[in-house]
Amino acid sequence: MKADSYKKGKEKDPNLPMRKRVQSEIIAWFWVGLAFLLINGTIGQARVIPSGSMENTLLIGDHLIMSRIGYDAGVPFTGWHMRLWRNPKRQQIVIFKPPYNPALPDYVKRVIGLPGETVDIHDGSVWIDGKRLEEPYTLGKTESPDPSASSIKLPYNVPENCYFVMGDNRGNSLDSRYWGCMPRKNLIGTPVMIYMSLDASPGAWDTGEIFQRFLAYANALVHPSSVRWRRLFRLF
Repeated sequence: MKADSYKKGKEKDPNLPMRKRVQSEIIAWFWVGLAFLLINGTIGQARVIPSGSMENTLLIGDHLIMSRIGYDAGVPFTGWHMRLWRNPKRQQIVIFKPPYNPALPDYVKRVIGLPGETVDIHDGSVWIDGKRLEEPYTLGKTESPDPSASSIKLPYNVPENCYFVMGDNRGNSLDSRYWGCMPRKNLIGTPVMIYMSLDASPGAWDTGEIFQRFLAYANALVHPSSVRWRRLFRLF
């Protein structure tokens, strides 16, 4: 008898005043929204690759799950974020705010030089403190930029709390060779997995192209062959 009374007490009262029901729904959605903000701000986010600077490791239209755990915490839809305790390792792929203009979309590059190291580029390769770096993931020859197009001079001494980053597609990457190192404070996170990959017009993934993205997703439903199925769930 007591158990039946308890269950009835836990059920929603259909005669509850409208004001109370609305208030209950608002509170429930508030907690859902708060959970989303916490996850989005401290655990992970989604990203899409808009350019070919990381080919063939990452292709235009690859959709990534990014982990922020230990690297950065922030408030979604704002510019506020805070550096956490983890630091990236050499040859790790990272996602960060462009140092020369944080208002631009996030960049995705690979960590090459660590703080305190000397980075040089010659003979088609990267050299760290005088030793050649083995890079089986690159596309094209690694070359120094035209001095007139670069703000740095090689050999380059990487400052403290800074990282020398480069795209895997060395002939098509605006990276540390041109604008210098990536400050640690600009780091947001690192990719964990490709959850979707679509072969669509590159313009569909540009910032603000909502209609073009809608068409790309709609085309994938009608033509499943536009999905790069073999790339799905690839881990980093």
